[in-house]
Amino acid sequence: MAYWLVKSEPDECSIDDFAKSSKPIRWDGVRNYQARNFMREMRTGDQVLLYHSSCAEIGLAGIISVVKEAYDDPAQFDPASPYFDAKASIENPRWSSVDMVYDSKFKEIVPLAKLKAMPELEGFLLVGKRGRLSVMPVSEPHWMVLMGVVSLESRLVNR
Repeated sequence: MAYWLVKSEPDECSIDDFAKSSKPIRWDGVRNYQARNFMREMRTGDQVLLYHSSCAEIGLAGIISVVKEAYDDPAQFDPASPYFDAKASIENPRWSSVDMVYDSKFKEIVPLAKLKAMPELEGFLLVGKRGRLSVMPVSEPHWMVLMGVVSLESRLVNR
């Protein structure tokens, strides 16, 4: 199993949206090649931190899990979609999606400022210069540190 982090604005897709959904949610609209390539590495069963961005409470919100590996993002072919890509075609798709489901919600958001202050997260992409990616891997040691922060301060509320 691998570990990942994805970012979303909560008004577009939040941990509560995952918690309320009775079916998997398609993670689509990623239009950065490096983030897309990371999505293509995701495997069924991988655990994913959901990070809320561009909102009042920025930070880690909960855990979701991959249930369907990368497939062609249908939004790239839909001219009505904000994620339409005129250069993409059925024969030569450019973008991918994965399907994910709710695992657990943190009792409290773990803020980015707290994560940046933790020396044991040195090298974690979120707190570094490449932290702007919407999809990024999380090393197992960093995952364990993050789970320690959650269990101490934010305790998981399982579904």
